[in-house]
Amino acid sequence: MLADQAAPILPTGALASDLLLPGASRLKLLDFIAQALPRWRDDPERPRDTTSETHLSEHLCDYLTGQARFTKGFDCFQFRTETGDEGKRGRKIDLTVKPCGVALWIEGKRHTQYEAIMPIECKRLPTPKEKDRDEREYVIVGDKSTGGIQRFKFGDHGSTHKVAAMIAYIQEHDGAHWNQKIGSWIQDLTASPGSPWTKNDLLQVTKLDSSDKTSRLTSSHSRGIGKAPIELHHLWVQMN
Repeated sequence: MLADQAAPILPTGALASDLLLPGASRLKLLDFIAQALPRWRDDPERPRDTTSETHLSEHLCDYLTGQARFTKGFDCFQFRTETGDEGKRGRKIDLTVKPCGVALWIEGKRHTQYEAIMPIECKRLPTPKEKDRDEREYVIVGDKSTGGIQRFKFGDHGSTHKVAAMIAYIQEHDGAHWNQKIGSWIQDLTASPGSPWTKNDLLQVTKLDSSDKTSRLTSSHSRGIGKAPIELHHLWVQMN
């Protein structure tokens, strides 16, 4: 039994091995997450006694880490919840992907196990009907800085990254409904005089309401003069 085996002795201060990954590795990582979402939702061992975003993200993180460990080519990744944002240390990222036991080179940048390869924001759809909650929370929250897309667009999350993801736990309706609803919220924002929101912020459908009740969309958001835009990948899974 594992409990009867001596713990391995690890070298103190040893540097992790370096792996060079192609730039497209982020897209393969997104495919891995997207394919895992319906399997996680349908996992008979997944706790069903909660619908909260925090617990759903925690359980998804557990599942993804386990799947990555036993999937060839993805065992160099780990998934973490509530990690600090590199650009704004006081903020927490819902879910991050980090190297596991190695240092990964992607597009000329070296990532150690202490650095995120990709930040991921998680949201429930619809937004819970609670005091001081904005139904548009996936996109924006009034004059606050807690909206999902809003955080990435204005550099409050992922300011050091060019690619990020958003996961939606759909608890009512389906992907087609929320694509239309989110599109209408962004259209309304673009109509305000001097608004930093434009039609370029609209989501573009890659896959909508497939047989496994998942959807994939993409969007690109400018982040101001002198800053590269951020590319968001939206991975939605119907929980209902």
